[in-house]
Amino acid sequence: MDRKFHTWGALRTLLLVASLLLVPFLVHAGGDKVHEVGIKKFKYTPPEITIKAGETVRWINNEKRQYHSVWFEESGEEEPAEFFPEEIYERTFVKPGTFRYRCGPHEEMTGIIHVK
Repeated sequence: MDRKFHTWGALRTLLLVASLLLVPFLVHAGGDKVHEVGIKKFKYTPPEITIKAGETVRWINNEKRQYHSVWFEESGEEEPAEFFPEEIYERTFVKPGTFRYRCGPHEEMTGIIHVK
């Protein structure tokens, strides 16, 4: 009897862990496309992209030691928290327009998102 309980408990734990690992993939499973912008050597790459309304942009900090931010300053928003190497920042764009952004700590780093 105890053995079956331990097996069921292990299976339940395994299912819980597997479901938690799948959550990030299910968030975008509705067909929303995710575009990636890398950050390395104090540059956004690509610096300018065009996407459709409803799509998401994911910035990935590929630096070895430097933190950055993605700040849409022209929109009047406060600067978001910086993110560190191997961390990401995501934003979904729901309205068409041109959205300029920059890195708060490094003003020379700029990019543009065109949403159609």
